[in-house]
Amino acid sequence: MSQDIIADILNMIKNAQKVRKKTVQASKISNLLIEVLKIMKHNGAIKGYKINSKEKNIEITLGDLVECKAIKLRYTVKKTQIEKYMRRYLPARGVGTIIVSTNQGLMTHEEALEKDLGGCLIAYFY
Repeated sequence: MSQDIIADILNMIKNAQKVRKKTVQASKISNLLIEVLKIMKHNGAIKGYKINSKEKNIEITLGDLVECKAIKLRYTVKKTQIEKYMRRYLPARGVGTIIVSTNQGLMTHEEALEKDLGGCLIAYFY
């Protein structure tokens, strides 16, 4: 595993989805990861997650998901540039979600556009 926890966990989720597993167990937890999982759960990409603080691991139940990846070069974008990255990472207009880290916390690209905020691109899924 590398130092990028988000990339590692999203890669584990993608690989588990390919082999049709229902759950994934990850041994690394971070606050950023929990916020990403909250957004994915809210959008239906995962069904849920359980944090076991004693064993320091997390169990993720997979949902309706085709692709999920971390954006490795954490691009810092203005609100006017989000559309450009939507075309780059998402398959079609209205399909998928990009997670953006703003000064008001993590949010989807739709929420960032609605609030006229830019930020740093973290990951995407559809």
